[in-house]
Amino acid sequence: MTTILLIILILLLVGGLPVFPHSKSWGYGPSGIIGVVLVVLLILLLLGKI
Repeated sequence: MTTILLIILILLLVGGLPVFPHSKSWGYGPSGIIGVVLVVLLILLLLGKI
């Protein structure tokens, strides 16, 4: 389960970076959402829920 979450998180981080031509106008939205997801996963990991 943890390995699957880690792979999905890495894919989201690569996809959310505004370096691709189609995503330059997105701004900070995708990376901000990915940051929130990362913080939630980190809290769940520290609490032992994952």
